[in-house]
Amino acid sequence: MLKESIICIAILTSIFIGNYCTQNYTKTSVTELSNMLDNLEEVVEENINHETEKEEQENIVKNKSQELYNNWKQRYAKLAYFIEHDELEKVESEIVSIKGNINVEEYGEVESQIEKTKFILKHIEEKYKFNLQNIF
Repeated sequence: MLKESIICIAILTSIFIGNYCTQNYTKTSVTELSNMLDNLEEVVEENINHETEKEEQENIVKNKSQELYNNWKQRYAKLAYFIEHDELEKVESEIVSIKGNINVEEYGEVESQIEKTKFILKHIEEKYKFNLQNIF
């Protein structure tokens, strides 16, 4: 009887520790990607509003979008272990669309896609948060 109780406590403890670690990683990932999206949005707005130094601004925007894409690829590999792939594919498709629209200089579309991506990221964070609403 004692042996089974210890095993049950060990399993529950590992579940809670694993959940804490995955939730923490998800939260930091969402925060970092949202900050990168905010920075990209600011740079895109500057590029739209200022025609001076247009080529330099375009290079900055393209570099920021590539940095966002690379960061997402690194985080995707770890997030895929514990988050539904459909949710992650939504974020990836939006990031690829942002990058593509920046490459063809369609900045009007980029702003709405950035907002949509931030919404999806927040949705993922809330969906996998450990609370009573998500348990029942």
